[in-house]
Amino acid sequence: MRVYVPLTLSGLAEAYKTGELGSGPLVAYAVTPALREWYLSDDIEELEYAALNRAALASLRLLAADPEAVRRRVVVAVDVPDGSALADPDRGLDPAALGEVRVDRDVRLGKAAAVHVDASEAEPDVTAAAEALAAADGGDDDAHFVVDGAGDHELLWFATQEIPNLIGLGD
Repeated sequence: MRVYVPLTLSGLAEAYKTGELGSGPLVAYAVTPALREWYLSDDIEELEYAALNRAALASLRLLAADPEAVRRRVVVAVDVPDGSALADPDRGLDPAALGEVRVDRDVRLGKAAAVHVDASEAEPDVTAAAEALAAADGGDDDAHFVVDGAGDHELLWFATQEIPNLIGLGD
């Protein structure tokens, strides 16, 4: 099963150092029944894109909680064994939890399929979105518009071999 793990660049650097995205239970995002129902599509690529975007929003939340983090959203796509990522049935209809799963085991970075990261040009919009997130959560429409502005930036795809360059350890 493909899951999308939200991180920051510093979180990615830590994962690169330790070789693990985290130990279970780990919050990630995937194509869940609730996400399928919400997105109204049978196209798996569209559904995976929706799960990726849910993870990007979770990455934005991590950035909002860490004012020192570089203002670029990071999502790692990783394959885990079927049955090891489960949605919380009590939160299935909660809009904030769409696509959210808990992975019940350690997740090795070596199992990652790809890394998705904002381009540096997105940093001003991601910074503004991180700052506006609390107000958007409180119902402020203007702040919600600012948060949506970060979503206007497509995350770039990187092979896992490019992680050292992403975290500043490359040539």
